[in-house]
Amino acid sequence: MTAFGDPVDAVIIGAGVVGCALARRFSLEGASVVVLERAPDILSGASKANSAILHTGFDAPPGSVELQCMQAGYDEYMQIRNGFNLPILETGAMVVAWDDSEEARLPELLDQALLNGVADALLLSRAEVLAREPALGSHVRAALLVPREVIIDPWSAPLAYATQAKAMGARFQFNAGLLSARFDGDLWHLETPTGTLTARSVINSAGIQGDSVERMLLGEAQFEIRPRKGQFVVFDKAAAKHLRTILLPVPTARTKGVVLTRTIFGNLLVGPTAEEQEERERPDVTRPELDMLIAKAVELVPALAQAQVTAVYAGLRPASEEKPYRVHSLPEKGYFCAGGIRSTGLTAALGIARHVHGLWAQSRTAGGERSAAPPTFLLPNLAEHLPRDWQTPGHDGIVCHCEMVTGREIEAALGSPLPPGDFGGLRRRTRCAMGRCQGFNCLARLTSLTEGRLSVPIAPEVDP
Repeated sequence: MTAFGDPVDAVIIGAGVVGCALARRFSLEGASVVVLERAPDILSGASKANSAILHTGFDAPPGSVELQCMQAGYDEYMQIRNGFNLPILETGAMVVAWDDSEEARLPELLDQALLNGVADALLLSRAEVLAREPALGSHVRAALLVPREVIIDPWSAPLAYATQAKAMGARFQFNAGLLSARFDGDLWHLETPTGTLTARSVINSAGIQGDSVERMLLGEAQFEIRPRKGQFVVFDKAAAKHLRTILLPVPTARTKGVVLTRTIFGNLLVGPTAEEQEERERPDVTRPELDMLIAKAVELVPALAQAQVTAVYAGLRPASEEKPYRVHSLPEKGYFCAGGIRSTGLTAALGIARHVHGLWAQSRTAGGERSAAPPTFLLPNLAEHLPRDWQTPGHDGIVCHCEMVTGREIEAALGSPLPPGDFGGLRRRTRCAMGRCQGFNCLARLTSLTEGRLSVPIAPEVDP
């Protein structure tokens, strides 16, 4: 077993979108960082399945940490996105009322948006809604328009955070779930399957296992993760012509509800469901819920009755027994937690990283040297509405014809500073095998191209 040498300033447990943002922020501020991830790649847990919306925080609880982090995260994303070539799709969002009771709640939502500083939100009449979205069902009543809600690439953004952190010295240890931990009054001693290490502080961003990790570190947990499954249906790219704006339901106290939205990859997405379950490892899809989502999409946009479904998937959100984020710390033990980060985590990640780093910095008598000129780099564009690699000569052929993924893009991902550890990671970096055929036509070629280059091979070894 390997020992990782001198104590580091911070060990970050979990390489979801929050863990990647934490690694970047702590590295930017001059801290030495190790990220422990039990899976073979980043974004292998809750962060791999979401709606990919960058929210303004218009409906977040006023004065909450969640609102603060969402708006800080939104602003920082917009500040750094050009430096990383991270795309946005400017759609705006409408909270749509479909009956009297929902319409009656829209002024209340507008007041909340204004209270939260979203000053450009406004109410739309039925005629104004249909003028903007003529394909909606005729029973639409009114809407609250939130112009600055946009669609992003949910995987390239955290990959950029992690890659920049690595370029500044952060180390990522995969297949490194926490086995044991001990605090000796000064340092943490952490054991993983890939080695042991010591650290001055531990940052818990373990997502769906956040409470289990806190219990292992502290002996008890201040919160309980209650996994909430969200299923999604992806319509074929031809369906995207029926909708320009993100359609949000009037929210409830428990969930933001089922969303119908375009994706940055050119598809149309409906979901998620919100299903409580105890199982933490198996976000299975189920036919009744998928049928419900398709029926809901057709109810909102009747033309979707003729649209083809490309894919279905499910993820688990790390909800807890309380709605607020579970962000807390024990500075005397060098322990910090970003737990219970639900569906707004993609938007809030950069803000959460700043917030947690602020808590961490307050507990220290000396700080690291902040990076004056952090390294930047351009990620390959995967957005459908922007130029893609296949349109540029010398791309080494098309490997995945459904998503027009080139051989050059596959090689670039495999040779990148933070290469994929498994097939899921390669798919998230390139879109290969994520189209209509779901890999039926390209899997053999992908297996050949990745042979010996993924820690988890596409084709499992077969005993002779």
